[in-house]
Amino acid sequence: MKQYFLGIDTSCYTTSCAIIDDELNIVGEARKILDVKSGMKGLQQSNMVFQHTKVLPRLIEALVQVPLSGIGVSAFPRRADDSYMPAFLVGHSFGRALSHMMKVPMYEFSHQENHILAALRDIGSIPNQPFYALHLSGGTTELVLTEYKGKGVFESSIIGGSNDLQGGQFVDRVGVALGLQFPCGKELERLALQTDTYDPLPSSVKDGWISFAGPCSAALRNIGNGVAPASISKALFSCIGNSLEKLLTYHLEHTPVSTLVAVGGVMSNSILRNRIKGFCNKNDVKVYFATPKFSVDNATGNAYGALLASKE
Repeated sequence: MKQYFLGIDTSCYTTSCAIIDDELNIVGEARKILDVKSGMKGLQQSNMVFQHTKVLPRLIEALVQVPLSGIGVSAFPRRADDSYMPAFLVGHSFGRALSHMMKVPMYEFSHQENHILAALRDIGSIPNQPFYALHLSGGTTELVLTEYKGKGVFESSIIGGSNDLQGGQFVDRVGVALGLQFPCGKELERLALQTDTYDPLPSSVKDGWISFAGPCSAALRNIGNGVAPASISKALFSCIGNSLEKLLTYHLEHTPVSTLVAVGGVMSNSILRNRIKGFCNKNDVKVYFATPKFSVDNATGNAYGALLASKE
């Protein structure tokens, strides 16, 4: 008999749920980006919790009704003792209640594991050796040395990333300053693809850690000086690409791996994906991307994790 697994993820800016079957097919999926007022650069945690609580039941009701064999939820940002964020309490509470009423097991994953698992389900395989997970989103810019330990769980250690602004924050601060609606990534990408002319922004990477604060300040000054939005956008993604290449170069010299999995909303950007693909090809590193739809926040990874946990 076919088995079905529900995934739930209540992240900083997206409410999502998904059902997959035991052949990794997506049976149903629903998600909603949280509402952010025009001109704002983000949300308070209390607002995230309110919006998740309001919309998650409706999204679950939109899914096809099937007998579940397990539920996977994002319970915390990272698999670490000090990792906590109120937004994830909403998905965790719904998952726990459903688990009890339906008498099926619930499995806890980190939001970061959900991203990795979503990509690996989409790719169709799990690396059997330690690999890099490059996670870029509105709340995270991390290079993680990762090893699969079974049951949908990874042993991970953060070895690099950003020590101030995150990649998504850099993108959105510049986008909002240009008058775009948050989140701004897709519109900035559209603008960047309209030109090849731009003044480069500085990229700052020291000992395998990126600083986006200085480049962001430089971009905001350029906006104030009347530089064209398309040129600003092109310079922004060029800066992020340069920074990521410097980051990866440093860490490959110190901790060589043969595989990189790139995840997160920022990594759905075609310009950055092409940069990382070209870099990895030159350095004999296999690189895997989820399709853009499953690179941004979604719950298919947690559903896949529940399947793995139940099978293994």
